[in-house]
Amino acid sequence: MPAAPSAVDLSLTPLGHLRVEPGLELPLDASTAAQVVEAFGKGPAAGLLLLATDLLTADLPAPLAYWQKLARLLLTHLCGVPDLESQRQRLSLPAPAEELALLLAAAPPMRGGEYLTLSTLEALWGELEHLVASQLAEATGTAEEFLRALNPAWNLVGRVCFHLAENKRDQERPFAFLATYTSRLSGGGKPAHLPLGRALEEYSGAGNKQALLALLRPVQRAAEESALARELVDSGEVFHPLAWTPADAHRFLVDLPKLEAAGVLVRVPDWWKAKHPPRPEVRVTIGGKKPSGLGLTALLDFKIEISLEGERLSAAELRSLLQRTSGLALIRGRWVEVDRERLQQVLGHWKEVEAAVSADGLSFAEGLRLLAGAGGLAKAREGDAAGAAEEKEWTRVVAGDWLSKTLDELGTPAERREADPGPELKATLRPYQRAGVAWLWLLHRLGLGACLADDMGLGKTVQVLALLLLRVRQQSKGRALLVVPASLIANWTAEAARFAPSLSLFVLHPSALAGGESEAALVASTGEASLTITTYAMVSRYHWLRELHWGLVVLDEAQAIKNPGAKQTGAVKALRAAHKLVLTGTPVENRLSDLWSLFDFVSPGLLGSAAAFSRFVKREEPYQALRQLVRPYILRRLKSDKSVIADLPEKTEVRAFCPLSKPQAALYQEAVTELSERLEDVDGIKRRGVVLAFLMRFKQICNHPSQWLGDGAWEPEASGKFVRLRELAEEIAARQEKALVFTQFREMTAPLARHLEAVFGKPGLVLHGETKVAQRKALVDQFQREDGPPFFVLSLKAGGTGLNLTAASHVIHFDRWWNPAVEDQATDRAFRIGQKKNVLVHKFVCRGTVEEKVDRMIEEKKAMARELLGGGGESVLTELGNDELISLVKLDLRLATQGH
Repeated sequence: MPAAPSAVDLSLTPLGHLRVEPGLELPLDASTAAQVVEAFGKGPAAGLLLLATDLLTADLPAPLAYWQKLARLLLTHLCGVPDLESQRQRLSLPAPAEELALLLAAAPPMRGGEYLTLSTLEALWGELEHLVASQLAEATGTAEEFLRALNPAWNLVGRVCFHLAENKRDQERPFAFLATYTSRLSGGGKPAHLPLGRALEEYSGAGNKQALLALLRPVQRAAEESALARELVDSGEVFHPLAWTPADAHRFLVDLPKLEAAGVLVRVPDWWKAKHPPRPEVRVTIGGKKPSGLGLTALLDFKIEISLEGERLSAAELRSLLQRTSGLALIRGRWVEVDRERLQQVLGHWKEVEAAVSADGLSFAEGLRLLAGAGGLAKAREGDAAGAAEEKEWTRVVAGDWLSKTLDELGTPAERREADPGPELKATLRPYQRAGVAWLWLLHRLGLGACLADDMGLGKTVQVLALLLLRVRQQSKGRALLVVPASLIANWTAEAARFAPSLSLFVLHPSALAGGESEAALVASTGEASLTITTYAMVSRYHWLRELHWGLVVLDEAQAIKNPGAKQTGAVKALRAAHKLVLTGTPVENRLSDLWSLFDFVSPGLLGSAAAFSRFVKREEPYQALRQLVRPYILRRLKSDKSVIADLPEKTEVRAFCPLSKPQAALYQEAVTELSERLEDVDGIKRRGVVLAFLMRFKQICNHPSQWLGDGAWEPEASGKFVRLRELAEEIAARQEKALVFTQFREMTAPLARHLEAVFGKPGLVLHGETKVAQRKALVDQFQREDGPPFFVLSLKAGGTGLNLTAASHVIHFDRWWNPAVEDQATDRAFRIGQKKNVLVHKFVCRGTVEEKVDRMIEEKKAMARELLGGGGESVLTELGNDELISLVKLDLRLATQGH
C-alpha cells in the first residue's frame, strides 16, 4: 500500500480543470494531503467542498486556501437563501460576478495560473453548485441539519440576528438595538424574525431546553470574544430592545467581525458598508502632471488632502474632526466613523512621505508601489508592510491625470501610427503584434523596463525586431544588446536576416569572431552595429560589457536569470541600460521567486529587496497588490485568448535552428572529407549507394554523435538539437501543453523519450515500427486524456499517418524527411478535425549543414518540391554532380558552431 503523501501538486489545466495530485509543491500533513488527493480524485467539486467543510479551519497553503475561498463563498450564498427548506429540490445559486471578479484579482501564484479567468471560476462555481444541490436534495434531514452536517459554522435555521437601526427622533440616543431569532418559516415561505425574548417563552417546555441552548450557542460564542456581547448577555439586555448612544453603536459596529465569526447574523444600516465604514481618508494623488524626466529617474508629483467618500473636507471641517472624541459623528448629514488618534497618525505618516518626496522626489516605481499598497516610502525605503496594512483602511492612494492615462495605455495596448517600423520590416504584422510593438515603443520612450511574455508562437521575435527598426528610424541614442542562450544565436540571426535585413548585426561570440580582436575593437563594433547579439555566458566573460551604457538591453529566454544567487544572473543584472526588455514564453506569474528576480532586472527596486519582498508576500492577501504593481510592465497574450485566436492561422510553422557541438562538427567535417575522396572512385549505382549512405550519416551526426558512433552515451550536451529540444520542452511543460516529436529513426525514439522525461518530470509514450498494432489504440487513448502523458515520440513511418492525436498543440520534427508532403502528413496527426487549439510546428535544422541548405531549397521552390522530392529528397540529391554535392554537404563551420 503506497505511503500517504505529505504534500500535493495543484494545477489549473489549459482547459480550466482543477487538479490536485500527490507531489512536492504544497506541503500538508499526511492525513490532510490524503484527504485532499482523494476528494479531488472524485472531481474538482468534491475537492472544493472538502476544503470548505472538513478542512474549514485547516492551515492550508495559499493556492488551496484560495480555492477554499471559492467554496466558502458559495456556501455563504447557500446560507443566505431565506427559504432554503422550500427551495431544496430546486436550488439555484447564480454565480455572483462581482464577488468572483474580486476573487479573481486576489489569486495567488499557482501552476496554470495564466488560465484562471472569470469564466473558469464561474464554471467551477457551477460544478460545486450542482454537487451541493444534489446532496441537499437527497439529504434525509432538514436543510438546517444538512448545513450543520457540512460544518457547524454553516447553519441558518435557528440563527440569532442582531439588528442596529437609526432612531432619528432621539438626538441623545439616535440608535436602536434589537436581537431576533428565526424559529420557523412563515406562511409566505420567508423566515419569521421574532424578538429574542420570545424564545424564552417558545422554548419554556422541559423538552425544549436543548433546542434553546442550540439557538443561543452562537450568542454565547460571541460573548466569549466580544466585551459588548458579554455585557448584553450578563445583564440580560440581549432579550430586550435598547436605545443606544453613538458610542454604544460604534462599539457594536467595531465588533461586527467577532459577532459574525461566532455565527450571529447582523443587520446594520446601509452606510456601514462591507466592513469598511464611511470615514475621513487621507487622499494621496500621484502623477497629476507629466514628469520632467523619463524612466526610472522620472519624478512624479504628489498631493495630500483629507476627503470623505471622495469629497474634499475643508480645513475647518478637518479641525472639527480632530477635536472630536473617537466613535461615530454626524458630518454633512451622514454618520461617519472618527478615530482621532488613528487619523492623526495616518496624516502624520503621509506628511513624512511628503517631506521625503520634497527632498528626494517620487520615482515611477515608488509611485506604483504606493498605488498598489505595497509600501515604499515609509521610514525605511524598502517598504513598511506592517505599517501599510495598518494605514490602508484610512488611506486612499489614486493616480493623477497623467499617470492614470499612462497606466491605461500600458494596460490596454493599441496600434499607434508613431510605432510603425516602416518598410524596413519585411513582414505584415497581425493586429495584436502591432499593438505589442506600440506597447514596447511606449515603454521604450518612457524609459521603463518591459516584460513581453506572449505565448510561444505569437511572434515575440518579430515584435522586438520591429522595435529595433523603430530605434534606428527615430535615431534613439545608445547601443542595443541582445542576450540569448547560445543555442538561439542562429535563430535570431536568421530571423533578423529574414524580417529586418537593414539591421546591422554584430555577433559577440567566439564562434563568430576571428579571434585575437582587441577589447577596443570589440567595443567599437558594438557601437557601429544596430544590434549586438551575445550569450549569457559571454556577459560573464566580457567584463567591459557591464562598463558600457546601453540604450537597450534585451534578454531572450529570460528565465535564465531566475536564480538570483547565480554568478550569471549577477553579471546580467550589472548591465547598465536606459531601457531593459525581457522575453519569456513561460508563465511569469506562477513562482514568486522567479518573478522577483526578473523584475530586479527589469525595474530594480520596484519589488524592493529580496528580503523586503519576502516580508511583503507573507502579508495577508498580497497577491492583488502584487499583480497591480507589475501589470504595467508585463504584456502577455495567450493562444487561448479569443481576440488572438481569431487572428491566428490554425497552424504556425517555425524553424528551430540548432548549432553543432564540437564533437558533431568534427565528425561532420570528417564525413565531408571522406565523401569527397570516395566520390573519385565510384560511379553509377555504387555512387548512388555511397551518396545515400553519407546523407544518412550526416543526418545522424546532426541528431547526436552517439547515433552515428553507436557508443550508447547519448549525453544531451553533445548535441545542439538535444539542447534546443530541452529549452523548447521546458517552455511547453511550463504551459502544461503536449507535444508530438517525430524522427525518421527508430533508434532515436528511446533516447529522445529519456531526454524529454527528464524535462517534463513525467514519462511519455513511444511508438515505432515494432510497436504492436493492438497497442496503438491504447497509446492514443492514453495520450488523448487531459491527464495523460505530456509527450509522444513517434517514428515518422510508423506514426506519420492514421493516428488522431489532437491533445497535442506542438509538433516537433526532430529530423527532416526532406519531403514536405510526408512532414505535413505527420503534422496532421495533431492538426485535424477535432483540434480546438492552434498547432505550432517546430522544424529542427542544424545551421551550416546539409540540413539548412536542403531546407532552403525546399522553401525557395516549395511549389516544385512536392513533385521534385515526392519520393524522398535523398533520391534526387544522388543525381547532383560531385562539385554540387560537396558544395551542398560542405560544413559552414562559423554558422554550424555559432552558439557553441
